[in-house]
Amino acid sequence: MDMSGMDGEGMDMSSDPMFRTYNQVLARGFWYIFAFVVGTLTALRAAEKYQNWSRSVKSTRRRNTTSYCILISFLCTKLCLGSDLRSLRLRRFRTRSVKYPTKVNNFPEQVYATATAILREMSYPQFLVKNRAFAWLSPPPLGRVLFLACYWAIIAFMMTHASIINDAYYYERIGFRNAWISVTQVPLVYLLASKSSIIGFTIGSSHERLNWFHRWVSRTLLITVTVHGGFFLREWVRADFVMLELQMMPMVKYGMGAWSILVWTFITSLSPLRSMAYEVFVLQHIAAAPVFLWLLWVHVPSYASYNVWFAIGAISFDWVLRFCLAIYQNVRVPWGHTCNGTRWIGHQVNVMTNGSDITVVTIKDVHLSWKPGQHIYLWIPAIGPLESHPLTIAVPYKTPKECHCNEIQVAIKAQSGFSRRINRYATKAQGVSKSSLTGFILGPYGSPFQWETYETLLLISASTGASFTLPILESILHSRKTICTRRIKFLLIVRQRNHIEYYVDRLLQALAHAQEVCIILDIEIAITDDEGSLGDDGSVMRVEEEHDGKLSNGEIAVSNKVDAEKPYVITTSHSHSTSSSVDHKNSTENDCRCGGESTNLTGAPGAIIYSYGRPNIDAFIRYPVEETGGETSVAVCGGKSLVATVRNAVASLSNDRAIHKGTGAQGIHLHVEEYCF
Repeated sequence: MDMSGMDGEGMDMSSDPMFRTYNQVLARGFWYIFAFVVGTLTALRAAEKYQNWSRSVKSTRRRNTTSYCILISFLCTKLCLGSDLRSLRLRRFRTRSVKYPTKVNNFPEQVYATATAILREMSYPQFLVKNRAFAWLSPPPLGRVLFLACYWAIIAFMMTHASIINDAYYYERIGFRNAWISVTQVPLVYLLASKSSIIGFTIGSSHERLNWFHRWVSRTLLITVTVHGGFFLREWVRADFVMLELQMMPMVKYGMGAWSILVWTFITSLSPLRSMAYEVFVLQHIAAAPVFLWLLWVHVPSYASYNVWFAIGAISFDWVLRFCLAIYQNVRVPWGHTCNGTRWIGHQVNVMTNGSDITVVTIKDVHLSWKPGQHIYLWIPAIGPLESHPLTIAVPYKTPKECHCNEIQVAIKAQSGFSRRINRYATKAQGVSKSSLTGFILGPYGSPFQWETYETLLLISASTGASFTLPILESILHSRKTICTRRIKFLLIVRQRNHIEYYVDRLLQALAHAQEVCIILDIEIAITDDEGSLGDDGSVMRVEEEHDGKLSNGEIAVSNKVDAEKPYVITTSHSHSTSSSVDHKNSTENDCRCGGESTNLTGAPGAIIYSYGRPNIDAFIRYPVEETGGETSVAVCGGKSLVATVRNAVASLSNDRAIHKGTGAQGIHLHVEEYCF
């Protein structure tokens, strides 16, 4: 094999031109396929936007028609009929133009809805390894597995097509083929890692929702690089040519260095090691990225180095844009309107504990807007000099008419590292005046969803996952635009009672406001491990009396504010099974005719239902889905176990009801947020 020839910073083997033409065709084909996938996802995003717009139009038409009917009915009432307000509401219900704006009512929408339902049922299920020590080995959801299978099929085809020929060039042909397939994937790895993701902006996603694919493309890259180097090394071993090759071809050493970086990154990115010291993982990961690109640039010949420059362009664009945003969001000019606590550089950050291990962080004077479900990166030098952490914004955005200087609040559960240190600081600073920190923010990130385009909304969260679901609930209730949502069910799962203190007051306010805007709101808080709610002997304890808004044992009152003669009964058992007890059978039925829709509410509106033990997720989802006449959206934020349970419950229910397959059952959308990327 002829090793002569220098090309740029690296060596070029003379046998490469024999295979280069077809290898370059495959490399271009990779990006053609990528462009097709992105284009398809963009088209689907446009179809979804049109569907949401259509639903809003239907809701607006319904609202306008109803308003005209109300006016006519009111005039008739005054002039001749003398009917009461209840009759007027009934007439409003009968004359409504569109009863269910989220329901499919024509053939093209039916075809699209059926295809969407099939894809959803295929993508939602997830197998979970229940052993806590090995839960990280759980495979991705079925949809991601199928997507990865398609990606691997393309890569496997490119690696092997017309290359496995048993001749004198067998090892070189496969080695060069995999070299091209490897270097072609490098820009995609860096594009998917960008926080200011061009791909995400195009398809309507966000960087954290693309991060899983970034990891798997990186692992695929490690495999193709290993095949590339392994076949060349095998040839050199057979010819007893290894040491001479290393002396004659310095580029080989740089290639081995790049491969070592990939191996190190793969090992440290495994969940057990990543969670042991997340801050260290992030720092070494950031440092490894430019080192890998430099080693690769020295290794590859000049005619393939455009891939390296493509990756450098992607990472440079991301960092430059993030730097500019950081300056804009954290540096103030010394004139114009200011708020209390304004700092010219950074933001005033106040911290306080809520319960034993929940830290509430308040960031003052934030001049940016956000939407429910988005998150920011927070850097507090005094707590972590080299650490910035993604944190979900726990409060809804206030419009400029309400407040010029907004505050961002985030709730952090103390575990280890940064979260534990900031909790300790808040504990020590409790009650100390003028105890504040300086923090820097970056964001907001995340692609918010149009939750108001669904008739029924189910919000499920665990612990601080309520920071994701509660702002969604509040944004729906305070929305000033036309919405399709008529019913909301909110479930919060916590281990101990003190974990809910930060959210209870806001949930009570949400219940009161839901009555005003005529949205049916049910709230349940499931406490899974609270021995304090049991009797001294571990027996069942019942609470039935209410005094001035508080129960006899100091529990928050959850009695029926409409029918005080039938209070809720909070029941707990020693077995910790779900035991929330509400006397539905004998409770007063309340008619809520909001927006013309007549709905029987059984139980007590304006109350939070507490249950002890793990809730039945399947039952929580099934009942409202079967009751709704339009489409339902389920949003869940929690750990792997809760997320997998909700995924499987939604997939099973969709299959049982044969959604959009001729039964008349309407769609179920699922949105998942996990605690970590």
